[in-house]
Amino acid sequence: MNKDIVPKKRFYSLTTIILMLAISAGYLLLSVFLVGFKTDQLILIFLFNALYFYSPATRRFILGFSIFIVYWILFDYMKAFPNYLFNRVHLEDLYDLERSMFGINFHGLIITPNEYWNINHNALLDVFTGFFYLMWIPVPLAFAVYLFFRNSAQFVRFSLTFVWVNLLGFIIYYTFPAAPPWYVQQHGFDFIAKTPGNVAGLARFDHLFKITLFQGIYSKGSNVFAAMPSLHSSYPVIVCYYGLKNKLGRLNLFFIVVMVGIWFSAVYNSHHYMLDVLAGIACAALGILSFNFAVARSGLKEFEVWLVKNISGG
Repeated sequence: MNKDIVPKKRFYSLTTIILMLAISAGYLLLSVFLVGFKTDQLILIFLFNALYFYSPATRRFILGFSIFIVYWILFDYMKAFPNYLFNRVHLEDLYDLERSMFGINFHGLIITPNEYWNINHNALLDVFTGFFYLMWIPVPLAFAVYLFFRNSAQFVRFSLTFVWVNLLGFIIYYTFPAAPPWYVQQHGFDFIAKTPGNVAGLARFDHLFKITLFQGIYSKGSNVFAAMPSLHSSYPVIVCYYGLKNKLGRLNLFFIVVMVGIWFSAVYNSHHYMLDVLAGIACAALGILSFNFAVARSGLKEFEVWLVKNISGG
């Protein structure tokens, strides 16, 4: 019997419908309370329910990707709990450390790599770094879709590692709030709470193409003072690790180019210090190693098997 042929009575059971309505209403009410109403919330609810109820195959798909949905929701909810309310924001000390470790001698002055590229930017690099920075979420998601259809076990491991690395990053955000380079360039070393997000050097990409793409993205930022670690720099490391593990051949070369491109773009456009990028790489490495250790030494293996069974329909 085809595993996708499920009796409608069970697939559209009253209990399931009530549960999904309750989850959707609960998410919407909590979101409105914490961060205010946004049309994005309704779009997410519609997409989740549409895929959940359309067919058994789409249900397994959206349940598999609910791991990423949970990450997105947690990231959005960070707006309700700014990290600067819990610990001191690092401004001048981080800038001085960056300059002492990676400073560039420019006309007799020691400046940070961000300051150097802010002075010496050019249109070609503006375009290339803009395209690279657009890949920080689409590439991991596209890779996750590939794994979902090709190897359910690897998809589950990749997804859980992705979320675990993010949680490690969030912990550091709250224990070590840090301002991005563009903040120091615009506001100096004075702490200004509720500073809105800023496109920084990526504004040049928008200007060249006469669009407001990055402006729209960064106007919705969750927290300006969450620059270290650079999770933008963590994501391509996770993709490269699982790409190499799955022996994807030439595709891994693309992943490596994207990874290095994102690292450079983060610094070139003054969104992160070199220190932030290195912290992001270290966060990804720690997340991968600790996740593999947990799978090998704890009951997480059984949970992983349960997830694989449910999203694969096995």
